[in-house]
Amino acid sequence: MARQVNLPKRAGRRPSTSNEIPHRQLDQQPDDGRHVDAILAAAMTRPAVLGGPSSISVEGAHALRLDEGRAAGPKEAFMVDREFCHVHAEGDCSLHAALPLPLAAAAVSEGWAEPHFFVHTGRAPATIVMLYAPRDEYEGEVVLGLVRASYEFALLPEPTP
Repeated sequence: MARQVNLPKRAGRRPSTSNEIPHRQLDQQPDDGRHVDAILAAAMTRPAVLGGPSSISVEGAHALRLDEGRAAGPKEAFMVDREFCHVHAEGDCSLHAALPLPLAAAAVSEGWAEPHFFVHTGRAPATIVMLYAPRDEYEGEVVLGLVRASYEFALLPEPTP
């Protein structure tokens, strides 16, 4: 995961997003969903990753979760239950993911993400971010790296006191 802290700067301005629920990306969407489809397909090849409908997002959102025996990460590594990431629906190709705090901060500072709307209201930990929709193959690779880091975060064991 350390390789991800040195993220490249995302080109252009940040997209506009909603300041209500559902937390959505409002512009800078790709012409189609092929980049997020590729991210989902790659993520589904990871051991113990299950796909399916999101338990927390809008209808049609596709979630990535760990099977019950592998979800060993801290509570902050999940949005709900064992769901560590989801891709939105209805023409919104952005994602929500749980990232370790240093990586979440780097993703925000380099323009790849913003804190989830619920972070601002205190209803979600600062690990939960919106990853902006990848507009091209290069951005798809960067976002895939962030999704992989989310997966690895979800696998980490709880720290012992």
